[in-house]
Amino acid sequence: MKGGPLTISGLAEIEERFDAFLIDQFGVLRDGKGPYPHAAETLLRLKQAGKMIIILSNSGKRSAENDRRLAALGFDPQSWDWFLTSGEVAWRILQAEIRQEAGNTARKCLLISRDGDTSPLDGLDLTRTDRGEDADFILLAASEGDAYPLTFYETLLAPAAARGVPCLCTNPDKIMLTKDGTAFGAGRIAELYEDLGGTVRWIGKPFADIYTTAREFLGDVFAEKICCIGDSIEHDIAGAAGAGLASILVTTGILETASDADRQALFAEHGAVPDFILPAFIWSER
Repeated sequence: MKGGPLTISGLAEIEERFDAFLIDQFGVLRDGKGPYPHAAETLLRLKQAGKMIIILSNSGKRSAENDRRLAALGFDPQSWDWFLTSGEVAWRILQAEIRQEAGNTARKCLLISRDGDTSPLDGLDLTRTDRGEDADFILLAASEGDAYPLTFYETLLAPAAARGVPCLCTNPDKIMLTKDGTAFGAGRIAELYEDLGGTVRWIGKPFADIYTTAREFLGDVFAEKICCIGDSIEHDIAGAAGAGLASILVTTGILETASDADRQALFAEHGAVPDFILPAFIWSER
């Protein structure tokens, strides 16, 4: 945006410019402890203003799982049209691949998830393995970087990388928010896998597949009428720029303690500048 991003105090200032919003979950609506103040109210007001709303998340879990979780935190399920996750996009890709391979022996998948979650594979004709030595491919859906060091994942994945096993990373976030602060995310584990010599297909923001799926859902809404809201310059703002969409950077989440100089450096590093900067996901100043 010429002249740099415009700082706004609330969404009420710009909502009339757009017909649809693609809104990040972690860092915008909530953190690892729970919802941000006024986030649920703001999301509902945006929906009541007649906007189409997609919650667009780099979650390795499928859409329905995230729907339930956000509703359980006090968000009105009627305040969004679809909760689209990178896990949902990947599940659909895998389902299509399996249909094409009908009749072949089920592939062995090493699933790396969080809290024992198997939803990224549920309903797919795949065999699970816990060993990198046996895997035909790796599905990297989440990190437990708050419980295990990166060396734990190196030991698990090195045998697969040595065999040239492909990896599908459905959560590109390199930093995740937990109840105790930040920890390395699944994207960092995917980088490790590449460092070990493995190949990674990235699904989620800032990559194209998730935006293509979102645009298909929105139908005939023009690109200039769609705005993305996120807390990550690398994922949300760069992803919006790559998809030709407007964007708002909120300064909660992973950039909560960043200075203006820090943000400027990240704009330059990722070649993406938001159209607007918003201090938090709120409707207007109180």
